[in-house]
Amino acid sequence: MNATETTCGRTTGTYATRRGRTAGERAPDRRAVGPAAAGPAATVASGRAAQELGLKRGEFDLAVHLGLIGTETPPGGGNPRVGRAEIDRLRATAGFPDSLRDRVRTAGTAEAAALLGISPVRFTGLARVGCVSPVAFYLNRYRAVVWLYLVEELTAFAAREPELLGGRTPDGMRAVLKAGCDRRARNWRAHRTGRLLSRTADPWARAAVRASALDPVQLAGVVHDPYERAYLVRTRPAGAFGRPGSVSGREAMEQLMLADEPDEILWCRVNLVMELDRARESRPAPRPGDDRPRCGPAAVPPGLRVPPRPVGREGRGGHGRPTGPRRPGLRLRLLSRLGLGTAAPPRPPGRDR
Repeated sequence: MNATETTCGRTTGTYATRRGRTAGERAPDRRAVGPAAAGPAATVASGRAAQELGLKRGEFDLAVHLGLIGTETPPGGGNPRVGRAEIDRLRATAGFPDSLRDRVRTAGTAEAAALLGISPVRFTGLARVGCVSPVAFYLNRYRAVVWLYLVEELTAFAAREPELLGGRTPDGMRAVLKAGCDRRARNWRAHRTGRLLSRTADPWARAAVRASALDPVQLAGVVHDPYERAYLVRTRPAGAFGRPGSVSGREAMEQLMLADEPDEILWCRVNLVMELDRARESRPAPRPGDDRPRCGPAAVPPGLRVPPRPVGREGRGGHGRPTGPRRPGLRLRLLSRLGLGTAAPPRPPGRDR
């Protein structure tokens, strides 16, 4: 799907709060909890937590996605909740609530261009070639994609690459734009994948994150077992931010989450094969009649914080690289499983043809 960029000068609003302080450091990952997890009395629903932290619901969701707010999964399942201790930690930091809101403040094209002191056309060009990567998006009334960028990342880019904000556009950038390149959707998917992978160590959950970028046909080409495919679909993460009110809006969002360029699709398939091998070694996918958990990550002992696995450059808009020791014949077996036989190895991701 070609994402149509529209300018947006929307600013983020806030709720009033009774007390004020803010979040400085990254929140610990508490998504997996054991039997001794705190009960409902020690946690609050996401909506209540957003109100107490002075955030709109979209800002709260983004803060959770970025790892600024830790959530807990109730022992019996259900929607993630926020611990009272986590709320107290955030509210006890200096500068609350302004500093927390500043870290999740986003800007559309018009506002971002004004912030950097350039025209919307120049900013759109910088975003299309991948100089800045969107962190979220929404669909406007015309179902056009409106990309949103973290203000914190925009200011960092301006300080890092001031020469790109004025003067003549570099020849290489002009050639890429003339060829019609637009990396916004691809960079958003890579950013989202990297964040999701950093929040879980469960092999099947990680494989589900990889599988969520492939359409059913591509997924069936990699995962031949229908029970494994069904397990990956059940375990995959929730959709993108935003709550489109129409069926067509939901379909547009789902389509935007799928890899759509040949080299991107191939890279997603390769990474899925790698993660799937690790998942199969850890435990088989559940089948009818099994008493194993049918979906969701494996339980983690109480009090154990699972460190994120290395994800390469994906959290910064690039592609992560498979890790692990090389084994003889691995490349040939991998190409065979991808349906490529003994074809030449794929080009490194990120290079234009």
